[in-house]
Amino acid sequence: MKKLVRRIIGATKDENFMHVIENIEVLVSKALSIFMVIVILVAILDLGVFLFKELFTTPYGKFNTTLFKIFGLFLNILIALEILENITGYLRKHVFQVELVIGTSLIAVARKIIILDLEKTSGIDIIGLGIAILALSISYLIIRLSNSRDKH
Repeated sequence: MKKLVRRIIGATKDENFMHVIENIEVLVSKALSIFMVIVILVAILDLGVFLFKELFTTPYGKFNTTLFKIFGLFLNILIALEILENITGYLRKHVFQVELVIGTSLIAVARKIIILDLEKTSGIDIIGLGIAILALSISYLIIRLSNSRDKH
């Protein structure tokens, strides 16, 4: 009988501990989401200031180089939104959504390629980006196929 009581008390302690850990995870996730919203708002403000300044001060014919910087800033905001979606998805389901994480990674690599300066980039860096895109794309395809099979 004493062993049974000890087991019940031990299980309760473990359950309490896990409950405390889950509460901490939720608090950290909420704090991260608030900070990410602040980052997104500041990034939008930065984009607005940059756009306004560049549109009215860039001499004619130089806007194409500025355009890549603008695309980079837009993609930064999209990446931040995807990270926020990852955090809020975790808050909703308490599970990391691998498909979202891989999608976010693909956007980040696409951003890197869009703003890439080919004159300053070595061939090995370009090969590395290609391998990263291939690996992420295959991973994304596997996850999508796996998720579609689970739904049917």
